[in-house]
Amino acid sequence: MRLGLFVFTLGLFWLPLAAPIYLLLDDSNLVTILTMALLFGEFLGLLQVWGRFVYGEPQLLKQYGLYISRRNGIDWLNGLSIGLLFTLSLFALEGGLGWLTFQPPPEQLGRIILEGLVSALGIGLAEELVFRGWLLDELERDYSHKLSLWADALIFATLHFLKPLGEIIRTLPGFPGLVLLGLTLVWAKRGQGRLGLPIGLHAGLVWGYYIINVGQLVQYSGQVSPWITGVDSNPIAGVMGLAFLMVLALWIRARAVN
Repeated sequence: MRLGLFVFTLGLFWLPLAAPIYLLLDDSNLVTILTMALLFGEFLGLLQVWGRFVYGEPQLLKQYGLYISRRNGIDWLNGLSIGLLFTLSLFALEGGLGWLTFQPPPEQLGRIILEGLVSALGIGLAEELVFRGWLLDELERDYSHKLSLWADALIFATLHFLKPLGEIIRTLPGFPGLVLLGLTLVWAKRGQGRLGLPIGLHAGLVWGYYIINVGQLVQYSGQVSPWITGVDSNPIAGVMGLAFLMVLALWIRARAVN
């Protein structure tokens, strides 16, 4: 009921401001940027009100683990490095096995790397604050750690599949990878009690894929099935990507337990 009330309230304030943007602008990318930025800004504002009047806790962001500190900064840098390394290592291994070939880098590679970093940092911050901050905290107030873990991961994966039915069916092989990623990021949060590591880890994975994908740095050879390398060229929708994610998940979980 709390989750429903929060989302309903957020939508109540967001829709009247977002609707004119959808109606007046034709550039779909600009519309998405503006409406999502507006939604995230209102989400942050509502959190302050929610914490003060629902829980009597005026500093919910700090409770979620989002605050500026040396330790959080180190966690973030470690996560960013690990995520980037894991992504690039996956493509390097597949290239070594002959499953893909690396293409000459484009002239604008430097700009792509910088744009990818900015985008990845924004995605990592926003999604981790929502899923491993607000949502996980709300779940843990009423349910066990295990149930909260799986509920958070499944909701995280499901909300990434809010798209037309045809697209859902076509990209469905990526669902298990998203669930596994969601589990990994919860373990990363619980292991440190801070959001620095999951934000950095999430951003690093996104950044690495952005560089490879937008830079068009690889071309699959077709020697093996896309079920191995990734359906629809999505690394986590293939056996190799899932194997890499499993290694990462087990490592992060072991650190969280210890």
